[in-house]
Amino acid sequence: METSVANAGVAPGRTAFGAVRRQPLAAVGVVLLILFVLCAVFAPWLAPQDPARLDLTGRLMGPSATHWFGTDELGRDILSRTLFGARISLLVAVSVVGLSLAIGLVAGGLAGFYGGWTDTVVNIYVTNAFLALPGILLAIAFVAFMGPGLGNVILALAISGWVGYARLVRAQVMAVKEREFVEAARALGATDLRVMTRHILPNILQPLIVQAAIGMAGAVLAEATLSFLGLGVPPPSASWGSMLNDARSHLFDSPHLVFFPAMAVMLCVLSFNFIGDALRDYLDPRTRMSAGL
Repeated sequence: METSVANAGVAPGRTAFGAVRRQPLAAVGVVLLILFVLCAVFAPWLAPQDPARLDLTGRLMGPSATHWFGTDELGRDILSRTLFGARISLLVAVSVVGLSLAIGLVAGGLAGFYGGWTDTVVNIYVTNAFLALPGILLAIAFVAFMGPGLGNVILALAISGWVGYARLVRAQVMAVKEREFVEAARALGATDLRVMTRHILPNILQPLIVQAAIGMAGAVLAEATLSFLGLGVPPPSASWGSMLNDARSHLFDSPHLVFFPAMAVMLCVLSFNFIGDALRDYLDPRTRMSAGL
C-alpha cells in the first residue's frame, strides 16, 4: 500500500516529463504560443516605443541597443510593431476559428442529425458553392467589397472557413447518432436539442479541437496575406502582413524589415501546428496506445 501511495505521488510529474520527452515539438509549440500570448497581452508595457511614432531622422536603422529589431522606412520601431502585431494576429485567429466553428456546428449538426433535404441543401448546394472558390480568394473579394478593417477581415475569413468545420461536424454527427446511447436517450423521450447537446456534441469534440488548433494557424496566415495585399487592418495599426508589405522595397538594403515579421508569422504558425499535431496524437486512442501515452 505504501508503495502504491508513493508511486501515486510522483506519477503526475513522471507523466508530464514523459509526455514532453515523447512529444518535444508539442512542448515547443506550447512555449511559443505562451510567448506570443504574453507579447500580445503585455504589448503596451513591453514595447519600447509607440508603434506608430515616426522618426524620419532614424529611418532604416539596423538592429542596435536602441532599436533591437531596427526601424522601418518611417523610423518606427520594428520591435514595438512586432509586439503589437501579435495582438492582431491572435485576435483574428481566435475570432475566426470561433465564428467558423459556431457556424459549422450549426450547419453541419443540422445536416448530419436530420439528413434528408436538410443534408442535401447544406452539404450538396451550400458547401459546394463555397468550395467552388478558394477560401482566400473569397475572403479577398469580400474585404475588397466591404473595405479593409479588423471586423471585415474576421468576417471574411470566417465566411470562407466554416465549410471545413461543417463537413467535419456532419460526418461525426452521422457516425455518433446511430450509437446505442443516442438511441437509448431517444427512447427515454429526450428532445432533439438535448440529444444533440448532451449526448452527441460531447462525443465529437475531439476532432473539432484538433481542427480548431490547426485552423488558427491558417487564420494567422490568411490575415497576414490580406494585410500584405493592403486589405487587412488599415494603418497606422501594426500588422505582420502590412510590415512585410512595407518592407518589399527594402528587401536587399534593409533585410531586417522582412526578417523579424516573417519570423513572427512562421513561429506563430508553427506553434499552432505543433499543438494541433500533438492534440491529434493524444486524443486518438489508437495513437495513444501505440505511443504509450
